[in-house]
Amino acid sequence: MSGERTRFWRASALGKVELLHAHYREQRFAPHVHAGYVFTVIESGAQRFRHRGSDHLAALGSMVLINPDELHTGSKAHEQGWRYRAFYPELEAVGSVLEELDIATGGLPGFASSVLHDPQVAGHFVALHQLSERGASALEQQLAWREALLLLFRRYARVGEPRPAGREPLAVARARELMSARLIDPPSLDELAGEVGLSPFHFARTFRRATGLPPHTWLKQRRLEQARGLLSEGCAPLAVAMQLGFADQSHMSRQFKQAYGIAPGEYRRACQR
Repeated sequence: MSGERTRFWRASALGKVELLHAHYREQRFAPHVHAGYVFTVIESGAQRFRHRGSDHLAALGSMVLINPDELHTGSKAHEQGWRYRAFYPELEAVGSVLEELDIATGGLPGFASSVLHDPQVAGHFVALHQLSERGASALEQQLAWREALLLLFRRYARVGEPRPAGREPLAVARARELMSARLIDPPSLDELAGEVGLSPFHFARTFRRATGLPPHTWLKQRRLEQARGLLSEGCAPLAVAMQLGFADQSHMSRQFKQAYGIAPGEYRRACQR
């Protein structure tokens, strides 16, 4: 199977969710089932599979949706095979989020379509997969997971609308304090929500309503504000990056330039003149 590549891991930030990033050329999946859902996004090539007694084609950019315990196969539909990103969440991982959103589902929601052509939904799942792949913070991953599931299930599983975000000034203020105190080791979305007494997704929506930013973006801005202050005092960019919890100096430099239009070193030198 020359040229085939796979990477499989468990997304610890998301609970009981397994992820796969694979490129198959000759792989042929025998008929099988999964106890939970399967969501995949085709990144290149095309996949052919049999599901619910019919043959289906999943082309570039499409999503494959398999409900729990549904028999299906899988093989290439392009001479170069197919590359895809897959999510294998246990029922608990999906059910807990839907319950948290206070959505009436009337039992286990199911998808009528085997193949989905929706660039917005696919984009959410690809972005989430990439966040996990590069080890983004649990805070960012957990919110992205909820947003992706809500979009998918609302559009294609006919679930209801979550309750609107409220105004919780004390909760927002407390969350700001917690994140400011833990710039190097930020709390997860679940931790923050537990500290302020709200469900994770309701907290995230309430925080965004109050600040205009999701929690992980607010935390990033706070880090950059701190970085700017330290650089203006003459601290070296590498030391600043390590002190504030950036992955490395280049990570800080990219974010700093995106926010302020100049590199950290240039900003430091200008402040020292």
